[in-house]
Amino acid sequence: DKFSEINMGNYSAVTEFLLVGLSQYPELQNLLFVLCLIMYKIILLGNSLLIIISILDPRLHTPMYFFLGNLSFLDICYTSSTIPPMLIIFMSERKSISFLGCALQMVISLGLGSTECILLAVMAYDRYVAICNPLRYPIIMNKVLYIHLAAWSWTIGYMTSLVQTAMAMVLPFCGNNVIDHLTCEILALLKLVCSDISMNVLIMTVASVVLLVIPLLLIFVSYIFILSSILRINSAEGRKKAFSTCSAHLTVVILFYGSALFMYMKPKSNNTKVSDEIIGLSYGVITPMLNPIIYSLRNKEVKEAVKKVLKRHLHLTKI
Repeated sequence: DKFSEINMGNYSAVTEFLLVGLSQYPELQNLLFVLCLIMYKIILLGNSLLIIISILDPRLHTPMYFFLGNLSFLDICYTSSTIPPMLIIFMSERKSISFLGCALQMVISLGLGSTECILLAVMAYDRYVAICNPLRYPIIMNKVLYIHLAAWSWTIGYMTSLVQTAMAMVLPFCGNNVIDHLTCEILALLKLVCSDISMNVLIMTVASVVLLVIPLLLIFVSYIFILSSILRINSAEGRKKAFSTCSAHLTVVILFYGSALFMYMKPKSNNTKVSDEIIGLSYGVITPMLNPIIYSLRNKEVKEAVKKVLKRHLHLTKI
């Protein structure tokens, strides 16, 4: 109506946002600064190492390691879009981010999170074909298919992110610019909007179903078939090898989807702000840090490749 339009006109356009998540707990912020800095270094080192090894070792030039390389690159990008700005905000007196910076952070982090959901489902399909159809695996999971699957994961992830971010950033904020969160997270930003957000909620619900629920169901179905195939393997060594390659992926899926579902699908409450922030951190920092550790510890091929690269490096330094 006209009154609300006039009222909205009285407010100046928002040019920056204040990120005040956990600002009432300065001691906790100092602790999180140290922890996040250490974990960010581990994320960069671990994921970079996994990418380099999968490129250098010809034995790892397979669909599984191609997808794993994508996942590691995704984790580096995701954490680089959120952790360094978060560390600056922890140490700053004025905890602000520009309007454009906020939009950019949102589109990057939401896009990468969405891509990871699809990529984990694609990786489950790869394991399903490898274990349930081992003889036909090289034919089914050929280079054209696995490159297309990865490309579509990134495309769909970013298309949904662009739509959701654009729809959120064009809404009126009526001067409200204090985000009660550590990053420009879409759910926290929508709380500042002073107009109807029912369309945004609808799009977010559809996106949550398409990017969280459907891939999770596909992973669940894939693992039912995988488990039944593993149990039919006669040799204990064969069963152990098949289970070790799948258990790493399954651990990552549980960590990622557990925190993502908690964040985006749980009922809203006013009394869980601190727990939401900590869950958000585990979703954005702890999972990317653990991914290369989980895959390295559970995988004999990765361990051997690391040893091979280190031996080659030591040999070159001696020369």
